[in-house]
Amino acid sequence: MGPWNCQEFMKEWRRTHRAATLLDPVVVEAAPDSLDALMAEMGAVLASYDGRLDMEAVAIKMMAMLLKMDRKVKSSRVRALFNRHLASLGVPKSVHCLTLRLAEEFAVNSAARSPVPPPEHAPRLTDASCLHVALVTDNVLAAAVAVASAARSAADPGRLVFHVVTDKKSYVPMHSWFALHPASPAVVEVRGLHQFDWRDGGVIASVMRTVEEVQRSSLDYHRCGGSAEREHRRLEASKPSTFSLLNYLKIHLPEFFPELGRVMLLDDDVVVRKDLTGLWEQDLDGNIIGAVGAHEGGGVCIDKTFGDRLNFSDPAVSGLLSSQCAWSWGVSIIDLDAWRRTNNRESGFRLWQMASLPPALIAFDGRVQAIEPLWHLPGLGWRVPDPELARLSAVLHFSGPRKPWLEVAFPELRQLWLGHLNASDSFLQGCGVVEWQ
Repeated sequence: MGPWNCQEFMKEWRRTHRAATLLDPVVVEAAPDSLDALMAEMGAVLASYDGRLDMEAVAIKMMAMLLKMDRKVKSSRVRALFNRHLASLGVPKSVHCLTLRLAEEFAVNSAARSPVPPPEHAPRLTDASCLHVALVTDNVLAAAVAVASAARSAADPGRLVFHVVTDKKSYVPMHSWFALHPASPAVVEVRGLHQFDWRDGGVIASVMRTVEEVQRSSLDYHRCGGSAEREHRRLEASKPSTFSLLNYLKIHLPEFFPELGRVMLLDDDVVVRKDLTGLWEQDLDGNIIGAVGAHEGGGVCIDKTFGDRLNFSDPAVSGLLSSQCAWSWGVSIIDLDAWRRTNNRESGFRLWQMASLPPALIAFDGRVQAIEPLWHLPGLGWRVPDPELARLSAVLHFSGPRKPWLEVAFPELRQLWLGHLNASDSFLQGCGVVEWQ
């Protein structure tokens, strides 16, 4: 039988044997691993049966081989996703070491326990003439780079006031770091959640309701399996940060800073390359948030769309456009007074992705002012950006799994990030964060 006749036979056989994809798993597992192995097996059969070959048996073997190869490819993709996910979740030994060293220093060194900020700088924490920057994080090293890079890039660092909010377990090493490494002339405040006046507990109860709603809707939405993409969503939902209280504090900022009218919000995985005064002075035109990616109309979105962030099969988001460009946190300017005048609160609905951004997209729809794209370059945890674009951008955002403090980071971007740490610092050298000089 010639090649053409064989092709025709396979087409006809597949048309009349639609149950071929339901082959016995034992048959699939026993199938040859390659075309060469199949040909060798067929050659052995030909030699045994005087050149006669059962074409239906050949077709079954070929289908089984293709199914086996397809399953191996899918399994490999899932394993790759899982391995990359694990690599992005791990806390490097150097970061863990730094946290422990700083906690120990807090216990034995009075300088590490000194007030942050010093009492003489406390009035600046509510001074409206200062530029207020908020970071919500439990990562000491990331906070150190974000603060150091912003202070270094400032035209007048003496106007900068950083408000670092962390959880109870991270408070001691965070306090210790900034007590021993002041960002003078900028001011740094470090506060743990346990230090806030919760009054009747309404704020924390509201945040916990958010976490519970997201957890419940996530379990419903991710219960179905299937594609590698769905497996990836399941992995994303399994991150410890998914249900971390800190992850949801961004949507409760007015309660944390009742005496401030405006604040710039930075994610901890950023490097600031330009002076932030221009961002602080942005005219929000009565809106609550100024962020990159919130432009209206047609064209290409800078980052993702609402359809990428939200589950549009749920009626609760039916009033939104899935093609609308989604803004992202990363770096933003927030009018806290305008926020307080609204009654925006996230409500129970099934979210597509697990984070504080999806409920914020809902709550502030129509109240986000688009700002110049060069204020925020996201995605450095996914790819290495164009050098010229990186040079022009004010804030580089390492959004994505390859964070700069992880071993899986892009080497050239990791070096850029490490450049904002003091390579001669004994804590960083002792823990292997930087190499000995």
